[in-house]
Amino acid sequence: MLTEAIAVLGMCVVLWAYQAIIRPPPPKICGSKKGPPITSPRIKLSDGRHLAYKERGVPKENAQFKVIVVHGFDSSKDLYLPISQELMDELGIYVVTYDRAGYGESDPNPKRSVKSEAYDLQELADNLHLGPKFHVIGVSIGTYTTWACLKYIPHRLAGVGLIVPAINFWWPSFPLQLCSDEYKKQPMKDQWKLRVAHYAPGLLYWWMTQKWFPSCSIMARDPLIFAKRDFDILKKMLEVPNPDEHKIRQQGEHESLYRDLMIGFGNWEFDPMELKNPFPDSEGCVQIWQGYQDTLVPFQLQRFLAKKLPWIKYYEVPDGGHLIIHDNGLCNTIFKTLLLKEEPIII
Repeated sequence: MLTEAIAVLGMCVVLWAYQAIIRPPPPKICGSKKGPPITSPRIKLSDGRHLAYKERGVPKENAQFKVIVVHGFDSSKDLYLPISQELMDELGIYVVTYDRAGYGESDPNPKRSVKSEAYDLQELADNLHLGPKFHVIGVSIGTYTTWACLKYIPHRLAGVGLIVPAINFWWPSFPLQLCSDEYKKQPMKDQWKLRVAHYAPGLLYWWMTQKWFPSCSIMARDPLIFAKRDFDILKKMLEVPNPDEHKIRQQGEHESLYRDLMIGFGNWEFDPMELKNPFPDSEGCVQIWQGYQDTLVPFQLQRFLAKKLPWIKYYEVPDGGHLIIHDNGLCNTIFKTLLLKEEPIII
């Protein structure tokens, strides 16, 4: 009896720990009884979920170029995107940004994967009647959606930009030694965060919320992750306040931030370095833009990837950090270079 009682007590402790510490709380879904209100236009997906979006630039009916921009970690459809109105008018650019699943006002997707992100984007394009082809620009960890588009819907793409694309250290085509060397350059707290996200994703909520050890440089806004040019960009960004910034995590950090980490650094269904050129006749182009001083994304691994995929045009900004898409001049340059398939005059 005593042995059975101890076993039952042990099971109760385990269940309590799972419920109280390990298991994430349910998301606060927008529009639900206790959830945040819906204030943005949304489209309904085939599985019943909704994606919130925001339009910029010229009216899509008059647009020469239709561009979907995919936001990064701890961001949203309201990301600071300083493309000039003059350039959008001159080239006829229509831009749509959207909250990825679980972010902002887009419904969470507990089955979210690299593949599902591509089809979310495709359904957004179809619901907004963007036509058979469109451009896609992904930023930071949001580029796992962009890689997925190259894998699963290449026939829908007119051109692709990957801006400081996050590197998954477990992609099989990377040399083990190179990967290990660059991984060890990451802050120790980020090394552990990535290990947990990759090897034990079921424990990630606990790891990210425990108070004994620091867990994430980005969420802590650690100054060490920013290059000098990043600080200059941040000053300009603060001059344009985002009144909806509080909405980014409003449905819960697990369904937005932590699931991003589990997917972006988990085991992918494909290896990006085995992708085929979606534009064999040069009817479009794929570009990577990388900051040489980016401490979050190692340029050494980015260069290796670009050599493995010679059909990708690789541009490296010598004094650039992780925030190059938010630089006024560089943002214009990135859009113009991608859409017109021209070499940039200034980086």
